[in-house]
Amino acid sequence: MSFETKDLQSHQPTRRQVLGAGMGLGTLALNSMLQRDVLADHGHSLLADIQPKAKNVILLFMRGGVSHMESFDPKPELTKHAGKSINDSPFKSVQDPEKLKKVRVVVVNDANGQQRNKLYPLQVGFRKYGQSGIEISDWFPHIGSCADDISFIRSMWTTDDNHGAQVQFISGRHMLDERVPTIGAWITWGLGTLNQNLPQFISMGPRYFDTRDGHYLGPAYDAIPMKIDPANPLPYARPEVDFSETEQKLTFDLIGRLNRISAEQYPSDSSLRARMQSYELAFRMQTAVPDVIRFDGETQETQSLYGFDDPRTKPFGMQLLAARRFAERGVRFIQIMHGDGAAGAWDSHSNLQASHANLSGQVDRPIAGLLKDLKRRGLLEETIVVFATEFGRTPGSQGANGRDHHPYGFSVWMAGGGLKGGVAHGATDEIGFHAEENPHYVTDIHATILHQLGLDRKRLEVPSHKRLEQDFGHVIHEIIA
Repeated sequence: MSFETKDLQSHQPTRRQVLGAGMGLGTLALNSMLQRDVLADHGHSLLADIQPKAKNVILLFMRGGVSHMESFDPKPELTKHAGKSINDSPFKSVQDPEKLKKVRVVVVNDANGQQRNKLYPLQVGFRKYGQSGIEISDWFPHIGSCADDISFIRSMWTTDDNHGAQVQFISGRHMLDERVPTIGAWITWGLGTLNQNLPQFISMGPRYFDTRDGHYLGPAYDAIPMKIDPANPLPYARPEVDFSETEQKLTFDLIGRLNRISAEQYPSDSSLRARMQSYELAFRMQTAVPDVIRFDGETQETQSLYGFDDPRTKPFGMQLLAARRFAERGVRFIQIMHGDGAAGAWDSHSNLQASHANLSGQVDRPIAGLLKDLKRRGLLEETIVVFATEFGRTPGSQGANGRDHHPYGFSVWMAGGGLKGGVAHGATDEIGFHAEENPHYVTDIHATILHQLGLDRKRLEVPSHKRLEQDFGHVIHEIIA
């Protein structure tokens, strides 16, 4: 790469230019347009020398920290030794300082200098699923029915022991480090648009902490927040005054004609050209996006697959059905956050059994519905679905019936886009404390996604913002078909 951030910024008109006629969409309309300009100017030097297996990504992020031991990484030794402190159990070595210092996290100790947690028994049963026989908890039976299509990665680790790890998962950097572009921003920046009428990077659901994505790539690469509300799905997407669709089209046509007259007079004015393109894209977005999130054309069987017939599953199911509809129309990166509250609802410091049972009941059926729907439409082959969370939870108890944050080992799974199914890759130790077999830092997920999309992760860099080696991650070749 030979161009710097200033080259990107030269393509960006000001907010005043974009909003000149008060129509509203602002930088939302510029995302695809700017990407086209960057690729046109600098070619395809970001692409890897491989045939891409995937076109888009759906990231399902469970905010708060899903317990890996009660989801996809069963640890029966916890029940066998329940009530013992880790130091009084056969697993004292997991707190070896040499092991702990590999991840820069402070271990919380009680007044006696011992880790405060006592081993806490599993709060749910497990059973084997599919021909692969992978064990999945009874809280996720619908996902279990898709086990043969999923690669489970049971050996993730991160370095943030608080919920800023949500930022770390999608960016690769600790919350206290310099903020850098997220995986969704890099994909959007590197690949450009598949649909001239829709945003290329969408985010749904609650998002706290750092809500930006582009950072030094620029705001055009931030996710566009989306609501499942056909009347008002996009921020700034409605005119400041009430216009009928016909009136709005006439207004856009008039502005377009005036701009084209100006363009003939000032053919080298790139800002004017950018404004013209942004108005055209804004109008197309205003009409195309609401159509995607109207589900009247979907059969009752499909709506039921996503859980529309159950008030507990319907809200998340609507987001996932919208995700499928956006993916099949070419949206590159769709990020869906589940779990409200600043920390995230999955943050089960107490009442883990009731909390996780309730939350998994909200997402399990819709997620399985998404996988099955994508598969039967032939879309799973080109769409990567990721189930992620910021960290796991401790093998020991917090208080009477909860688990604390745990960055040393946790689980993520991926499906579709040329990845293997029916695979359980990596492992934590006998009580789920450390990622021991094939450990993977969070950017290994990024590297694998980029590889499947045909992007060379090492080339996703601008000279004025050098990335760390850890930022690039390592492709998890073992789960690639």
